[in-house]
Amino acid sequence: MKIVTDSAADMPQEELKTLGIEEAVLYIAFPEGEVASSDLTTDEFYDRLEAMVPAIPTTSLPSSGQFAEIYRKVAETDPDILSIHISSGLSGTFNSARMAAQEVGDAARVTLVDTMTLSGGERFQVLAAAYALRKEWPLPATLERLDQIRAQTELVYTLETLEYLARGGRIGRVAALAGGILKLKPVIHVEHADGKYSTVGRGRTIPQSLDVMINYIEHLYGATPLLATIVHGRLPEAAALLATKLQAKLKVVQLENIRVSPVLGVHTGPGLVGVGVVPYALFADLM
Repeated sequence: MKIVTDSAADMPQEELKTLGIEEAVLYIAFPEGEVASSDLTTDEFYDRLEAMVPAIPTTSLPSSGQFAEIYRKVAETDPDILSIHISSGLSGTFNSARMAAQEVGDAARVTLVDTMTLSGGERFQVLAAAYALRKEWPLPATLERLDQIRAQTELVYTLETLEYLARGGRIGRVAALAGGILKLKPVIHVEHADGKYSTVGRGRTIPQSLDVMINYIEHLYGATPLLATIVHGRLPEAAALLATKLQAKLKVVQLENIRVSPVLGVHTGPGLVGVGVVPYALFADLM
């Protein structure tokens, strides 16, 4: 079996290569033309983004034809494909993959997974599938574990400004304006029920919002041993502070720090910092 995911999972190219995972690339449309998100480093992207303000680029998802091409290519070596993607509540990527699976027919046996999340949360499910494949787990057991991870993962983040979400249509302009006037930094998470954004709290500064995040996670998990993945756009100091706070108040067994991919950065801007967490027990027998 082979695994296919998308660039919203924030998986470094080296990691994809090491684990043998195929990536469907999302695109960024600049005024001068579309660019594959994988063709830009995070800092190159943010440099271009900030130079465009107040305008911002748009994003486009892989077409069903592009997914079908990936499936046919992968099926040349293994017709069994596990295709794991960004929340259908936030992107049409999963629907494109579903249409492609129907299009390729008997050429590939595609099993689709809607992670109902993105970024570090999506990456947890992709990594678990890759580790399960390496241990030769059967597909039903792998899917059961992905269900458990999906239900017990929390992805939460804060932003310096809501303006990028507003311009991209991810949040109302009235809410963005109110947040700007009050100088509030919202704490946003992805709902398990529909895979969409909702607010769980707010602070007046990034450090205050980090405390809200930590308290929220502590309320959910208590002393449960956790895997944690910090994600940020271009806020390394805030990411380091979040790491310190996490390790001080929670039982973090493994901590990683990754950059948000350009295709997600379009909608959040450089001022994002957050964390994905999942119980370590769901990975202990896979690693």
